Formats: sequence, structure tokens, C-alpha cells
Amino acid sequence: MNKEELHKAVLNSTGNESNICQICAMKDGNIVYEDCWRGFSPSDAVNVMSVTKGVMSLLIGIAVTKGFIKDVDQKVIGFFPDYQVKRGEKTIYDVTLRHLLTMTAPYKYRSEPWTKVCTSDDWTSAALDLLGGRAGITGEFKYATLGIQILSGVIENVTGEKCIDFANRNLFIPLGIPEHVIHGDSSKEDQFDYLMNKSPRKNEWYSDPKDTVTAGWGLCLSARDLAKIGELVLGNGVYEGKVIISEQYINDMTASHVKLGKMFGNMDYGYLWYRPNADRNVFAAIGDGGNVIFVNKESNISVGVTGTFKPRIFDRVDFIEKKVIPLTEGKIV
Repeated sequence: MNKEELHKAVLNSTGNESNICQICAMKDGNIVYEDCWRGFSPSDAVNVMSVTKGVMSLLIGIAVTKGFIKDVDQKVIGFFPDYQVKRGEKTIYDVTLRHLLTMTAPYKYRSEPWTKVCTSDDWTSAALDLLGGRAGITGEFKYATLGIQILSGVIENVTGEKCIDFANRNLFIPLGIPEHVIHGDSSKEDQFDYLMNKSPRKNEWYSDPKDTVTAGWGLCLSARDLAKIGELVLGNGVYEGKVIISEQYINDMTASHVKLGKMFGNMDYGYLWYRPNADRNVFAAIGDGGNVIFVNKESNISVGVTGTFKPRIFDRVDFIEKKVIPLTEGKIV
């Protein structure tokens, strides 16, 4: 399949590829494949859903590299000296950043209480209220979009600046990604529109009433931006000769810390990044709608794919490896 055939196949798809907006592949700092669909240009931003989590992991890595955080084994509660722990709660004192990053933190709910958190005045504090529980720390994988909101609060408390400013200054701008602004609204109706709207978005990031960005979803990026972030991972934390994140953190982030089950494609999990196959140096930050940063260290290539919301589309790794990677061999566009 050549580029024209792939463009036509995505354009006419009524299945898993029917929501793709952009694809961008980079190798050795060059764009080797790029295409757009459904009225999107290469620079348009898309809500990349849970790929936001992978970006948050990188921001934690930057905070570690710069010395704001000693290491990921620090206790979470230590970052929030003003937080009042609920009466009878003991487990929260033992939860570390590593637990949040590997999704092995314990929570006091069966299903995530979206309404409770997203109608509160302070989503970080509301997420802390969920942390802990009588079962203690079991090491069980528990996927939590609301829980890792705590990471945004950690960054703000250790750096003394808003998380979006920290991201702009230390990640986006150094990578040539447009400076981002907070979205600035958190009504129920606006949240629904932010998720479902299929039009291009601004370079923005969803935020709570305190202007703290959402750690688990809501960051808007283009596929080109995603590929640049993939290049940073390919470079072991170095981008265009500048150290952004330590190599040690990148190695830890992409290492296998948890083995996932069938629901998550039997992949391994690092620090909010997936390893589709434990025996290969292939990593991905994955979000609903098939949004993905795909990194293959074996072929030194990174791929970004964006897509508008569509239920039951999660993993585009197979699509990238079978349809996109073959188009990149020896080509620069």
C-alpha cells in the first residue's frame, strides 16, 4: 500500500480508521510521512484523550531531572502538607508517585466518580479524597483517569508554578510545540462538547476551576506534536542536542513494571506508557479514539496519530506497524 492508497483507505473507512484526523511519522528528526483527513491541517490540535497521561509522565520526569522531585518513591501525601486526611484513612500515607505512575495506587471506589470530582472546585483535592482505602496497597493494576489528577498538583506544589506554564517552558516550547493555554471552562455541557466535538481545537488543555490542567485527559495536540514527543523518547530525553529529561527516567518510564490483562491487549505497563510487546523496544502512549504516540527504537521512528472521539477504538499499534511504518522506509516528505 502506497501513500495515496492509505489516504483513500482512511478517507473511505467505515471502521476503526474512520475517525483518524492526522498521521505524522518522524525519523532522525525529519518528517518521513504525514497526511490529514476530515478537514484537519497538520497544525490543527485534537483532544488526544489519555495520551495526556503519557505527557504527564514526561513532566514528572522533567521535575525529577531538575531536582524538584527526589525520586518516584516519594510519598504522595508529602507533596500536600495542607491536605486534611480523612478520619480513619491510613493507606494514603504509604502511596508513592510510583504507584500513581504505574496505576497500582489504591482507590476508595468501584467505578470512577466523575461527577463528584468534575463538579468540585479543586479536582486535585477531590482526587486525593479518593486515594487509599481499607484494602491497603495490593499492587493490583487499577486504571484511573481521575486519580492521576494528583500529578498535576504535585508539579504545581514542587515548582511553585501552574502545571501548564511548567509544560510550556520545559517541554512544549523546547520541542517546537505551540505554547498552550488553559481551556478555562469546566461546566458539564462544556466537558461533553470538549469530548465529542469533531472540529479542530486550539492549542489548549482542559483545566479545573483553579486553572490546574487535567492530568488524565484533555490535552490538545497535533499528530506532528505527538511525533516530536516520540522523538524525545527516541533520543532518551535529548531533543536537538538539549537534555530535556534524564536518560534514566526515560528508561524507567518505558520499562515493564506491570503485566496487563486481556482488556489492555496483554501489554506491559511502565510509567503511564505501554509496552505492546515486552521483548521489543516499542513503546506507546495510548488514548481513546486511537490517539497515540508510537515509538519504535528498533527502527528509530516515532509516529503520532490523532482521532476524534469514537467508542471502542483504543490500540492503533497494529495499524501503525502494518500500514504506516512500511511507507516510511527511505522517504522524506
